[in-house]
Amino acid sequence: MTKQVLIAGFGGQGVLFAGKLLAYEGLLDGKEVSWLPSYGPEMRGGTANCSVTISDAPIGSPIVANPDILIAMNKPSLDKYINETKEGGQIFYDSSLISGEVKRDGVEIYPIPATKIADEKGLKTLANIIMLGHMIAKNDFVSLEGAKGALSKVVSERHKDLLNFNVQALTLGYEYKA
Repeated sequence: MTKQVLIAGFGGQGVLFAGKLLAYEGLLDGKEVSWLPSYGPEMRGGTANCSVTISDAPIGSPIVANPDILIAMNKPSLDKYINETKEGGQIFYDSSLISGEVKRDGVEIYPIPATKIADEKGLKTLANIIMLGHMIAKNDFVSLEGAKGALSKVVSERHKDLLNFNVQALTLGYEYKA
């Protein structure tokens, strides 16, 4: 089993943190993992993406050119990577920020209004974690409980007061029904 995930959006949307969380969950499961962050020079507001590979076997390259799973946090990221997603793959996108119907043959498409849910639940900066929770619900290579455990490792000591909000956001995404 090897899964390649690309998480993409603007800097400041938590793309790299979501990727780090996913990678850490793989580590805790005893899997081989690679995590490769990439961002434009502007950081906040610029482009950001994160490649995560989780595998039962050694990983030859951290680069994810054709992901099994795309998580797009904004329209420019969706436009850039929609056709790069593998046939039979999955595309998750924030339908609060990406309007209109998204179409692509040969992949499963999952819209979730993550930013709207985050705003309504008082979790303003956690749309990324809601998106990740929804992706976990639709896959079996990672688990909700594993991701909750990984959260306690990746949320820094300085922000431990935010751990429960992150767990809440992960659960909201996991339980979301379209």
